This record gives sequence, C-alpha cells and structure tokens, in this order.
Amino acid sequence: MTKKERYAAILGWFAENVPAPQSELRFENPWQLLVAVVLSAQCTDKRVNLTTPALFERFPSAAKMAEVDEAEIYPYIKSISYPNNKAKNLAKMARQIVERHGGEVPADQTDLEALAGVGRKTANVLGSVLWNRPVMAVDTHVYRVARRTGLVPQRANTPLKVELELTRNIPAQLVPRAHHWLILHGRYVCTARRPACSECGIAPFCKFFVHLQRYD
Repeated sequence: MTKKERYAAILGWFAENVPAPQSELRFENPWQLLVAVVLSAQCTDKRVNLTTPALFERFPSAAKMAEVDEAEIYPYIKSISYPNNKAKNLAKMARQIVERHGGEVPADQTDLEALAGVGRKTANVLGSVLWNRPVMAVDTHVYRVARRTGLVPQRANTPLKVELELTRNIPAQLVPRAHHWLILHGRYVCTARRPACSECGIAPFCKFFVHLQRYD
C-alpha cells in the first residue's frame, strides 16, 4: 500500500464512521478552551472537566483572573497534575492577555505561543477547534497513532516532525477533523499498551496490524 493509498483509506474510514468528531473538553468560549487546554497537559480531559466548572464560575474572563495571583487560583485546580506550575502560568497568562490583547484571547499563532504556559501544541488546538485552521496539534495519542499506522515514517521521531508530515499529506479542509480523529482513536482504540486491533476499523490499512498478522 502506498502512502497516498494509506492516507485515503484511513481518512475515508474516519470520514464515514466518525463524521463530526468533537473535543472532549467542555468550554463555551475561547477563554475557557485556552484554560482547559493548558490544564489538560499531562492530565485527562475527564479530570479537567471535573475541575473547570468552579474555576470558570470564579474566573469567567481573563480580566477576572488577572486580578489575582496564583495562590488564589491554586485551590480550584489542586486536583490537576502540576497545579502549582499551572496556577502560576494561568495567572501570568491572564495578565498578558489583558495587557497585550485587551482581555481577548489572541487568534494569531505567534501571539498565542507567547503566552505563559502556551506552546505550539496548545496554540494548534485553539487554531483548529476555534478557527478551523489546518493545523495539527500532536499529543501523545496523535504521535503514537500516526507512527503506528504508518501515516508517518519512523524517522518522524518528534512531535514537530509528525505534525509537518501529517499536515503535508492530509487535505487542508480535513486537518481540523483529523486532529480529533487521531486523538480519539489513540485514546480509546489504539492505546499505548494494548491496542484493540480486533475492534479497529482502520486495522486493514495499519502497518502495525499488518506486521502482527504476518508473524502471527
């Protein structure tokens, strides 16, 4: 199977079977999504969703959060991984948004990445989810699924290399949906330790599965 055929088969299966994938983070506006994504680093979306309602009620905007320091944010996120560091970043990020962007989450990629606690992956999530841009946020799930299936070669051994390879080969209009397809597939089917190959719809197009069958 050529690379072009593999992409067509895998994307085609997802388009038919998961036509409208959505982020599992709960949010109502750009500010809430930004905070939720920052909190989700090395933490589950489920835990983030349990934490954010009270946080958003207390801090419904960057302006409100900018009024306090990290000590007042910490109690609301103490059940999240690395709460001290994240509270510090959120406080600084809120002040930056108020001071540099009038209290509104910036849409520009460079401006987003300049915020405390925001890297390329987080900026890409916002670009994809909020503005439907053809950017691919590569987390551990996307990285694993892309390499395991053969969508990217094994030499694509960093998140950036995987991102560039995927965006080069996925049609631009599909990239925002493909971001969710790969994350959700890695989260629930193509898991790290025990991939559910027998339940996987894209197994026939997957290099890993074909290799297993060959030596079974």
